[in-house]
Order: sequence, then structure tokens, then C-alpha cells
Amino acid sequence: PAPETFEKNAAALSALGITLREQEVLALLAAGKSNKEIAQKLGISPNTVKTQIASLYQKLEVNRRTQAVQKARELALIP
Repeated sequence: PAPETFEKNAAALSALGITLREQEVLALLAAGKSNKEIAQKLGISPNTVKTQIASLYQKLEVNRRTQAVQKARELALIP
């Protein structure tokens, strides 16, 4: 059988106001990367990563990394 292709929920991303950069941060969060690793991978400062994660928490109405990843998967924002 062919592997399932993941389709992002563009409507939810739009409704929640999640930016492309926040989507990148979210994907790296889901991969278990630290703030420092995310910053290095995206070529931004760790403080910027913290700000983007805080924004994601607010938009997803969560308080922790694990909750953010779980909710993002439930909403099909990340595979």
C-alpha cells in the first residue's frame, strides 16, 4: 500500500493565524528540538524562538511543548 500523504489543515492554520515561521518552529518542536537547536536551524536568535513558541502557545491555547505538539497534530497542522 502507498504511504498516506499528509495534508496540512490550511483552514485551521489561517483561522488560528499561525505564520509560516511559526509552522517551521512547530515542526521542529514536534521533532523534539531544543530552542537553541531550532534557532540554529532557522538562523534566528533563541529569544526569537521563545517569542514564537509563546505566540504558538497562545494561539493553540496550551501551556507546554508537548501540549502544543499534540494539539497541532489533532488539528492536522503538522504530520
